[in-house]
Amino acid sequence: MGTVVETPVKEADATVTVKKPTVVFVLGGPGSGKGTQCANIVEHFGYTHLSAGDLLRAEIKSGSENGTMIQNMIKEGKIVPSEVTIKLLQKAMEESGNDKFLIDGFPRNEENRAAFEAVTKIEPEFVLFFDCSEEEMERRILNRNQGREDDNVETIRKRFKVFLESSLPVVQYYEAKGKVRKVIFCSPIFILVIMF
Repeated sequence: MGTVVETPVKEADATVTVKKPTVVFVLGGPGSGKGTQCANIVEHFGYTHLSAGDLLRAEIKSGSENGTMIQNMIKEGKIVPSEVTIKLLQKAMEESGNDKFLIDGFPRNEENRAAFEAVTKIEPEFVLFFDCSEEEMERRILNRNQGREDDNVETIRKRFKVFLESSLPVVQYYEAKGKVRKVIFCSPIFILVIMF
């Protein structure tokens, strides 16, 4: 009789293509309207809004050692280390169940930008940049009365200075790549039209 030879059964290609999330960085000075407009975009386009500032404030409230360090840096108007913010963003992205994100208030500087792209292997689809005068931003922040510790004139002015020195180069980097959509007039309808 013949000999039976067992041949291994090839399974279907086990390579799974993982779709990278769509990320839009939302940048602008403090009080430029980022959070307000992100809420409109979420409502109409199904994005998940991740505010780097909100994630950092939540970490502060947790009472962790990390939270204390973050609180001290925010009081000084300084930028929190990239790895701290990126870990918080990655965790929030994983927990959201979505694949479309508005990342508000990050990256704050070139080092943040390079670290985010290196760690996550994600480059933003584009950057939504809110261009607003310092006078208008200060007026908005002082009128919003959210009870935030960093909503006082001295800290606001430190935050403006940090934004101009550190964050504008990020906007310029992406502008050179043709990835910046600038918003000067902050009407909700206008935002939705230029966004998509």
